[in-house]
Formats: sequence, structure tokens, C-alpha cells
Amino acid sequence: MSRPVRRVPAAQAMIVAPQPEAVEAGTEVLARGGSAVDAVLACAFTQGVVDPMMCGIGGLGVMQVFDPVSGAHTILDGLSTCPAAAREDMWAGIFERECADGYGYVLQGAVNELGHQAVTTPGILRVFEAAHARFGRLGWRDLFAPAIGFAEDGWMIRPHVAAMFTMNEAAYGRRSYADKLGYTADGARLYLRDGAPKRVGDPVRNPELAATLRELADNGAESFFTGAIARRIVADMEAHGGLLSAADLAGFRIREHAPLEITYRGRRIAVPPPPAGGIVVVEMLRILERFDLPGLGHNSPEYIRVLAEAMKIAGLDKETHIGDPDFVPAPLEMLLSDVYADACAARIASGEKTALPRAGGDAKHTTTISCVDASGMVVSLTHTLGTPSGVMPPGLGFMLNGAMNWYDPRPGRAGSIASGKRRFSSMSPTLVLEGNTPVATLGAPGGAWIGVALLQVLVNLLDWGMTMQEAVQAPRFSATTDAIDISNRIPRGVQRVVEGMGYEVKRSPMSFPFAAPHGISLWDGVAEGGADPQRDGYVGMVPAIASQTLPSHGRSV
Repeated sequence: MSRPVRRVPAAQAMIVAPQPEAVEAGTEVLARGGSAVDAVLACAFTQGVVDPMMCGIGGLGVMQVFDPVSGAHTILDGLSTCPAAAREDMWAGIFERECADGYGYVLQGAVNELGHQAVTTPGILRVFEAAHARFGRLGWRDLFAPAIGFAEDGWMIRPHVAAMFTMNEAAYGRRSYADKLGYTADGARLYLRDGAPKRVGDPVRNPELAATLRELADNGAESFFTGAIARRIVADMEAHGGLLSAADLAGFRIREHAPLEITYRGRRIAVPPPPAGGIVVVEMLRILERFDLPGLGHNSPEYIRVLAEAMKIAGLDKETHIGDPDFVPAPLEMLLSDVYADACAARIASGEKTALPRAGGDAKHTTTISCVDASGMVVSLTHTLGTPSGVMPPGLGFMLNGAMNWYDPRPGRAGSIASGKRRFSSMSPTLVLEGNTPVATLGAPGGAWIGVALLQVLVNLLDWGMTMQEAVQAPRFSATTDAIDISNRIPRGVQRVVEGMGYEVKRSPMSFPFAAPHGISLWDGVAEGGADPQRDGYVGMVPAIASQTLPSHGRSV
């Protein structure tokens, strides 16, 4: 049974995210008259408290903002960079293999995944700082109270958090999350009980993180990059042979871009450009616009074949062409051209199969937020710790990213290590517009699955006329390798026909696998939210009658 759809007039406000505490924080800010950016930041700070292996102030991310009042429509890119001390060949001699699922690389000693050498220059706080300076209505300090409250008063381990804490990825070549939770004394004290990860319902109190958030509230993001917090991060790096330096932190700058846009079925699709993952989404849409998808039948064998081949073509093109544009120029005009889309569609129509042995990507352990406020501002954010490093600088209460795992340790490749280089990320906070009017916003965590999941949600919305909730919870499939992975809710009869077409088909035991999209649609002046049921979140709304009436969190920062 589908969850109830939450509808409010578009002139009112809505936010959706995978963590209930974070949705509560964002809804509270909207009710106090905050902008969509204000609400997303309050939500994101809280996510870092209550989903500490997914995201946090030691992470990275990408935000898309549309503001009808100022006319601004922009991408704020806070993807992390390789520290200056990183060298292309520094790990070539300890390379063992790619991870079995394509998410990263296996090195002797796991130095690119666990520990201080795994940390890249975090960028997410620079995104938050820039977004608030341009689009915030409430004071910077006002956005921290919910997160500080949850850090200080405590929160309970939720089902999805417990699932992450107990995840063991040894089969793929990565370390277990228990290793990362217990890597430092602070992590073990916060997140382990009797030597094992805490269980559902166990409390977590993190007064050190509350103090760190108060420092940021009082002194701004600069404290993290050049001030008191930076000094403590750098001291910990120097004590343990980390790559990250004071100069790396002080020199980090976000990139601001115009969105990468295409037209699909007469509507504008706006995504972040490389090295973020929007190119994969829009290339697939350009190819699929050549097909009558409703005529194929939703999740029919032929429908799965056509979409899977578009997924594989875009995945191969990403592997071949897309990296940091500062190092590897991306042929976007060619990839999105009519000539190329026609040729790709013709190959699919003829039955040709594209070979994609493995598509590399960033970690599956990410989170997202979508929000619209009463003025029509629309914001979509996706942020992550990458593959969490396990490193918690003493007394600060947060974990640093482990995104060096994303870089290819073999020299001479598009994704190889280089000082200052940003790695391709599948993160793609997305906006759909009719003319200049937003009609949907969505994002997803899920590594290489992000693009294929967002594709299917967009097609569900734009070709099938589903509500956002229906679109995010409809059965999905994925083709990020030669095999096609399918949800356990796709019938076995369909699977047998697809296998008869010559495909290897892998059935997931999960009802809602392959990323976790969350979004809001705004059709006909009505806001509808959708939260993927595999996560613990929900849709928060602020009706006009309730505006300015919700109590504040009641904490001083």
C-alpha cells in the first residue's frame, strides 16, 4: 500500500528527507519564515547528527537553487578535492583490484578507505555558507538549534542507521562499518555498545558535536577552514600521517555553475554539470525521448531492455569521457546532441547490446533533501561522507570523509589521483521546469545507482503521470554493469523473458533497492512530496494557517 500523499498549495512550504529528525528541523525553520535554503541547511546540519555515516560537516556535496524572487538559478558545487600532498603514483604499488561492485579501489592496508590518508578536502560547509549568504532569511546562528538539540539531548538509532552501522562490505573489498565506527576512541564511545554497533532504539548523545556546532554558529564556516576547528583537524592529520593540510582547508573554494539543461517531452530538466552526475541523467533522457515508453508498458520486458541499454550507454560514456573538467574536458555538446541520441536510440531499437563490465562510482552512503518555500524558492541538496574514513578528530564529534577511495590509484587514467582534482560524483540534485516555473525537484543517495534511479522517477512523473510518492516507490531496476539488477517486486515472469533476451538478471531481496529518491512535485499549483519507503524519512509540510505558529526547538545556540 502506498503512503498517503501530502498535498499543500504550492504557495506554501514543504520539505522531504530520509531522516525524520532532519525533516522536523527543516519544517520548524519553514514555519518560522525561513527560506527553502534556511530549511535545507537546518535539515542538513541535523542529518549530520542523526545519520553520521551518511553525511556531516566533514563531507562534500552539491546544491541546486532556484529563486523566483531574485531570478537566480544556480549550482553550488562543494565536491572535495585531493589534498596537495597527493601524488598520482603514490599508491600504484599497493593497488590490488577494483571493488567488486565498482565503488572504489582495493589497496593493501585499505589506506584509501580507512584512516587519515583517506580524507579529502571537505567542501560542504562552504556550500552552506555561500547559499545562506545569498538566499537565507533567518540568521546563520538560527539554523543550528535543532542539530545542537539532537546532539546534546540525544537521538535513537533508527532502522536504516542500524542497517548501515552493521553493514559488512568485505565481499566487495571494503572494510566493515564496525571497523569505521570503532576506528577512533570517540567513535567507539559514541556508536558502539559492548564492542558492536549500537542497535535500534539505543540512544546516542554527542555533546562534543554540539560544541562544534555552537562554534560554527558563533564564528561561521571560517572556523572549519582557517580557525579553531581547522587547527584541531590539522593537528590530528599531522599526528597520524594524513594528507590533508592547513593550506588545503584554507584554499578550498566551491564552484558555482549554471545548471546543465536539456528539454524532455517539452519540459526543461536542470542538473549539475560535471564532475557531478547530472550528465548521466540527461544523456539517458535524450536517448529515451526517441521511444514511446508508455507504449512499451511499465516495467515490461521490452521497457526494461530499452531503459537498461540507455543506462549502459550513458554509464560507458561517463567512464570514458567524464571526470574533473579542469583535468579532462567533457564532450557535453556531443553527448547531448540530436545526432548522438538518434544513433544511440537506433542501436537500442536494433537490439544491440552495449558492453559495460563495471561502472565505477562514488559510495552508496549519501543523503538528500528537497524543499520548496512559500515564495516559490526550490532547493535540492545531495551530500555525503563518500566512503566514511572512520577518522573523528578528538573532541569534535564528527567523522571526516574517506573520498580518496573514489580516486583510481593507477596513473594515467581519467579518475587518477592528482593534487586539487575533484572526482566524478553521481550526485545529481535535479529540477524540472515548465518554461520558467519549477514543477518538480528531486534527489537521491545511492552511488552509481543515483542516475538510474532519478531517471526512472523522472520517467514515472513525465511519461506515466505518477504522483511523486508513486514515482519514488514504483519498482526499479538498474544496469550499471552488464547484468540487470531488478527489484524483488518485478515479477519473475518478466525476469524470465528478459533473461531469454540474453541478459543476466540479478534479483535483489529488497523491495525498494537501487538508491533512495526523495522529491516534491508542483503540478497545477499543488505541492506533493514523496519519500522512498526504504529510508526512515517523510514529507514535512507547513500549511499557511500554521505558518509562524510552530514552537521553536527551544534551545539557544
